[in-house]
Amino acid sequence: MKRTGSVYLIVFSLLLVTSTLSVGMGAVTIPAATILRILAAQWPGSSIIPDWPAAFTTILMQVRLPHTVLIALTGAALAGSGAAYQGLFRNPLADPYLIGVASGAGLGAVVALSFEWSSNPLGMYFIPAAAFLGALVTVVLVYNLARVNGYVPLTTLILAGVAVGAFASAATSFLMLRSSEMVTRALSFLLGGSPVNGWEPVFATLPYFAIGLGLLALSGHPLNVLQFGEEQARQMGLNVDRAKVFIVVVASLTTAVAVAFSGVIGFIGLIVPHLFRILWGPDYRHLIPMSILGGAAALLLADIGARLIIAPQSLPVGIVTAMIGAPFFLWILRRAKREVLW
Repeated sequence: MKRTGSVYLIVFSLLLVTSTLSVGMGAVTIPAATILRILAAQWPGSSIIPDWPAAFTTILMQVRLPHTVLIALTGAALAGSGAAYQGLFRNPLADPYLIGVASGAGLGAVVALSFEWSSNPLGMYFIPAAAFLGALVTVVLVYNLARVNGYVPLTTLILAGVAVGAFASAATSFLMLRSSEMVTRALSFLLGGSPVNGWEPVFATLPYFAIGLGLLALSGHPLNVLQFGEEQARQMGLNVDRAKVFIVVVASLTTAVAVAFSGVIGFIGLIVPHLFRILWGPDYRHLIPMSILGGAAALLLADIGARLIIAPQSLPVGIVTAMIGAPFFLWILRRAKREVLW
């Protein structure tokens, strides 16, 4: 128990540090002490007298803070859903990106974008719903295509994910080419860049994030039981079919919300849960909450890197996660190959 508390404290501290760096770094640097004073000054009845440039408040409250919150929630959602998918399929490579779920959610979101949702103030609230529908259809297709005698082997899982993901990407490209006006916006979105800035996407996705992440955190026990196999899980009293449907729906919802306004970001759902599984162990009651916190910190760190690589311009964060995630994926495959040989 003491070790568990220490791990949570370390991960939360890392999240706090990356959040501070995220809101402070940019073309205009805002010191950490000034950030705290600006935030404290926003509370009703605050007696703090501003001694910083007025532009600092605008930059922090209207640009960087909502961006940081959205990136942190996205990383938490991708890592948490990645851990859930890995537990459900009993496969450490079942990342939302690799098995095509993120591409399916991206297709649903781009379909919503193609209807000029921005002209309707309530339109953006339907984008997560469209992304969720795309993600849910994709994960059901991939699971049924990859399933062999009640088990989902690594080879068929990846092949099915690649096939369905490629189809979703092709359909997305077709929609983009139909409208020249949305090509740039959709391309940035597909590379992991939010098409909307400010607090609007945060408010639109926050209810979905809260429900999805909360339910993911509650799925640790059934995921632990599922690791013994479906037959053994039934003998232990778990309603396997209900648990599987619950986990698929919740993980798909969480992935879809992450994709809806932050774009298709790969490998966070693969790297973070895998690292925590190595460092901590396969107990999903702690693995999922740790992945949620660690995913938020990891994507914030990648976002900071995206701002620095070609500063003052900023790269879509999906490019950075792919540059880091692809070698990590190859490392996992090499480990798996060694385990098979030995």
